[in-house]
Amino acid sequence: MIEAAPAKVNLHLHVTGRRADGYHLLDSLVVFAGVADAVEAMPANRLALTVAGPEAGVLRAEPDNLVLRAARALAAAAGVPAQAMLGLTKRLPVASGIGGGSADAAAALRALNALWRLGWDEAQLREVALPLGADVPACVASRSCRMGGIGETLSAAPRIPTCGVVLANPRMALATPSVFKARRGGFSTPARLPGAWADAAAMARDLAGLRNDLEEPAIGLCPAIAEVLAALRALPGCLLARMSGSGATCFAVFARPDEAADAAGRLPESWWRWGGGLHGAGAAGV
Repeated sequence: MIEAAPAKVNLHLHVTGRRADGYHLLDSLVVFAGVADAVEAMPANRLALTVAGPEAGVLRAEPDNLVLRAARALAAAAGVPAQAMLGLTKRLPVASGIGGGSADAAAALRALNALWRLGWDEAQLREVALPLGADVPACVASRSCRMGGIGETLSAAPRIPTCGVVLANPRMALATPSVFKARRGGFSTPARLPGAWADAAAMARDLAGLRNDLEEPAIGLCPAIAEVLAALRALPGCLLARMSGSGATCFAVFARPDEAADAAGRLPESWWRWGGGLHGAGAAGV
C-alpha cells in the first residue's frame, strides 16, 4: 500500500484565540500542493520504519517518527497488532510549515487502514489523527478545506480555481512551539470568504486582505524568511506571496501551474524550492 503525503499550504492563518489548556484556536484556508512525501506499508510480523529520500536527513536517526506513532495509535484504536513494515520517502523539508510530518502520519493512517483491512472512514481516521498533531486531521483527506478550532474543526473550502503554486524554504527548520511563544498582540477574527473564485487573480486579491498571524514572529526568529518572501514577490507573474503555517516555507500563487514551475527555477539553488499545481489538479512541477 503506497499513499502520497502532499504538502499542506495555509493560504491564510488567523490565530483567533487561546484555550485554557494553552492550545491556540486557528482559522485557516488549507490547500495541498502537488509535491509530496510517500508512505509505503507492507505486511510484517513487527512494526518497523525505514526512511529514505532527498530530505531524509536527521529523520534517519529519529527514534520515534510520527509515522510510527500514527501506526501504534491506529492499532490501539482498532484493537489489532501493530505489525507492518513502513517505508517513508521524504521529499518535503522537515519542520518547515507545510505539514510534512503531519502529512506523513496521515498517509500512514490511510495506508494501514487499507493494509489491515479496517474499512474505516475519514471521520474515524480523523479521531485517531488529532492527538498526533493539529494538522493531521486535515491531512487525512489531503484536499482543500477550512480548518478551525485547534485543527479538529474542518469545513468545506471555497472552490479553488486552477492556479500555480511555488514553495520555497531557505533550508532552515523552525519549531512551531517557538513561533507561537514569540507571538505578541491580540487575536484575529475568522476570515470571510466567498463560495468560489473565478480565477487565481480574484483569489489572490481576496487573500491579500488576510494574513498569516505567525509570519511576524517567525521572521523575528528566522530573518531569512523575509528574504524568501521578497524573492517570491519579485518573480514575474506572482499574484500573492505569504508564509505557510509556522514557517519557514513560503508560497507564491500564480495563474497557472506551468508559470509556477518556471518561476521556481529562478530561485536560488541553495534553497528547497518547488513549483507546479495543486494536489490532484495539474500537480506536475519542478
